[in-house]
Amino acid sequence: MKQFTYKTFGTCSQFIDIELDGDIVNNVNFIGGCAGNTQGVAALVKGMKVKDAITRLKGIDCHGKGTSCPDQLAIALEKMIS
Repeated sequence: MKQFTYKTFGTCSQFIDIELDGDIVNNVNFIGGCAGNTQGVAALVKGMKVKDAITRLKGIDCHGKGTSCPDQLAIALEKMIS
């Protein structure tokens, strides 16, 4: 298992705690942000291959901020596998 805490930028959430099991997303927990949305994103990516999650989430924008909680998760996952 590989664990990582990512400090988010430009979103309501402040941090994302991520746990990978090889190339599979095992657990995601957003600290802050819209609870329903972040819990939904976390549930949807659980069990997903990291690269598939990145492809689906990268570039999603929230209210013209240029990023979003899902986009920040994609960036964090990229950092974890680089």
